[in-house]
Amino acid sequence: MLDGVLFFPVTPFTPSDTIDLEVFAEHLRAGLDAGAGGVFAACGTGEFHALAPEEYEQVVRTAVEVTGGRVPVYAGTGGPLPLARRFAAAAEAAGADGLLVLPPYLVQAPPAGLVAYTEAVAAASDLPLIVYHRGNARFDATSAVEVARLPKVVGLKDGYGDLELLSRMATGVRSALEGTGKAFQFFNGLPTAEATVPAYRGIGVELYSSAVFCFAPEISMAFYQAVTKGDSALVERFQTEFFHPLVALRDLVPGYAVSLVKAAVRQRGLDVGGVRAPLVDPEPQHLERLRRITDAGLALCAEVAGR
Repeated sequence: MLDGVLFFPVTPFTPSDTIDLEVFAEHLRAGLDAGAGGVFAACGTGEFHALAPEEYEQVVRTAVEVTGGRVPVYAGTGGPLPLARRFAAAAEAAGADGLLVLPPYLVQAPPAGLVAYTEAVAAASDLPLIVYHRGNARFDATSAVEVARLPKVVGLKDGYGDLELLSRMATGVRSALEGTGKAFQFFNGLPTAEATVPAYRGIGVELYSSAVFCFAPEISMAFYQAVTKGDSALVERFQTEFFHPLVALRDLVPGYAVSLVKAAVRQRGLDVGGVRAPLVDPEPQHLERLRRITDAGLALCAEVAGR
């Protein structure tokens, strides 16, 4: 079972547009030392959509080697079904502990088709799967139960944000799996998930991913401690002074959910390069705004540590 703050590392690129595995290893070590509860390599923040199969395997293998069994390593897969199956097999060969099934691209499938897609990806390896509910991969309450009953599916990551639907999914799955002994986890996978953590916890979904952990693990962990201790006043301060301003900046340009994170990693001193097309790197004025937002979050961390 996953626990703690889930780390979705960025994929560093060199000026010649190759993957910098040494920088990636440094990025991973820093996250592990900061207390990551799990590593999700080559997923959304890691630009899965922009990786060639051989690059993907290098990224996953490096994540497995650097992590060394300290926490579980999940790898992304998705897109066209033949490629999704190929990525799943490559992740297993590289030593990953599980898969996050990202949406198929272009087409919008009905829920029954998503269940069939998940079954087909599951058949390509022996790894456990977490399905990703978002964008053009939207399950309903009935199909969530169907996919949860698949032997290899162990979780659902919600990136859609319909809490009423998610509540029905969660209660339906828990009822369907009661007495079976099968463990199944839901987690909040919205961009900048911390902004909605209190709402998700209200329906019993406590686990969440943290893109902020990539560049400011001290902010991410301080927020996590405030949440788990029930310090609602501090949670609200983190949201008001850091997370909500970050969301406002993120929403200015499509793809900033990834490129701002990568830019912030660079601002904190690790040269992970820019993003690959079709994403774009942030504008100079947005980079300065990002720096001010990060500084505000770090100042709040320092205040909390000094109490």
